Amino acid sequence: MTTKKNSKNFYICTAIAYVNDKAHVGHAMDFIYADVLARYERQLGSNVLFSIGTDEHGSKISEKAVEAGLTPQAFTDSIVPKWQEFAKIAGVSNDRFVRTTIPAHEKRAQIIWKNLDTYIYKGSYIGWYCVGCEEYHSEAVAKENNGVCPLHNRPYEKIEEENYFFALSKFTAQVREAIETGTLKIIPESKASEIINVLKAGLDDISISRSKGKVSWGIPVPGDDTHTMYVWFEALMNYITILGYPEHPDFATFWPANVQVIGKDILRFHAAIWPAMLIGLGLPLPEKLYVHGHVTANGQKMSKTLGNVIDPVEVIHEWGVDAFRYYLLRHIPSHDDGDFSADRFEAVYNSELANELGNAVQRVGSMIMKYMDGVVGDVPESEHDQGAYHEALAGCRFDKALEEVWEQVRGLNQYIDISKPWAIAKDGDSAHLREVLAYCVSCINEIAELLVPFLPETSAKITAIFKDGIIRMPETTLFPKKERLEEK
Repeated sequence: MTTKKNSKNFYICTAIAYVNDKAHVGHAMDFIYADVLARYERQLGSNVLFSIGTDEHGSKISEKAVEAGLTPQAFTDSIVPKWQEFAKIAGVSNDRFVRTTIPAHEKRAQIIWKNLDTYIYKGSYIGWYCVGCEEYHSEAVAKENNGVCPLHNRPYEKIEEENYFFALSKFTAQVREAIETGTLKIIPESKASEIINVLKAGLDDISISRSKGKVSWGIPVPGDDTHTMYVWFEALMNYITILGYPEHPDFATFWPANVQVIGKDILRFHAAIWPAMLIGLGLPLPEKLYVHGHVTANGQKMSKTLGNVIDPVEVIHEWGVDAFRYYLLRHIPSHDDGDFSADRFEAVYNSELANELGNAVQRVGSMIMKYMDGVVGDVPESEHDQGAYHEALAGCRFDKALEEVWEQVRGLNQYIDISKPWAIAKDGDSAHLREVLAYCVSCINEIAELLVPFLPETSAKITAIFKDGIIRMPETTLFPKKERLEEK
């Protein structure tokens, strides 16, 4: 990296995953996008704290626990290790893993509730609730969908009860101002515009509790054990409970978050409700909220009914973690929705990873082994302009940053074709040959460094091959060409 090293603190966190089912591509996007930024900041010398975790309360969890013949706690205890293992399989370098059922979170969530007491009141509520969404829906939405949630194919439940409310409406102007002035920067701008339109219409106060008789699996409301905290309200608190709010030194060190990574379906919670909660607590807002899109499968929305849900673990086991990360990061638009196609994935793997990157590494290493006995000697520093790469990462444009890297990969292959080291070797000009191959190694070393945040395993392998100008060629290429397993 040519960027000047720094020593700033950097806190990045993702939306926590609801543990009623196994991980899907959307979860992988949350984790991997945040992982890229965490690894990048570590390269720059930042003191990074990267948090992911699991959301474990609510009626959906209770239902799943009953189906499994377990208590809710036993059910979540059996599921969470699978999520932790998934993060490892996906190459995620998180420093912390928060669980909303651990005593520390529960205790601090109750402190947050008490500190928001000025804005919390009790009132009657009538609304349409979907257990699958863990969310209330308006009368208009319920009518539009004929009383059935289209996402979960189950009837809305009409709830009439006395609940606690959060006076969200009081914060409309402050939240809007924070977004419009960039105090809370939402990326991409289209999502900032979307939430601003919601704010222009005004925010309504929201119900933030359920009677314990209806939802017992949740954190008790302080001073009223007949109510549990609404799962979404409580889950948002994890971003500061993991830091030890309010008294732990980590909270003073790392809050506000530099980046929070979420999917577009939970924008309202993170761009309206969460900022209002923070303002109510007298805390600064996160600096940046990155909102990614959704992924379809062969142009269709993924669903269990259609049988087209992509299992990221299966893809990783078949193709390798870096191939999976590469496709998500380069071929799913960073600021829009994208599509996952098995045919497209295979084509990308073979043409870009195997033919272009893998081939460049193999060609240069093999020529140094053949013509120079594996020793290239001193390698010059690279002088490529990395400005566009760093600018892309600052804007969470992972696809554009990787395009910049691939410009260098293709440029290196073109340089090899034009300079023809094999012809130079045949002419016996050893000095020129060493100069050409040393330049090639310089380019490869830079590519490896730029790939650290994106393809960490591949970057480490390339660095190991060319370290200190002494070539150590592996037995196999970086990305052996292959076809999908089902076609073999």
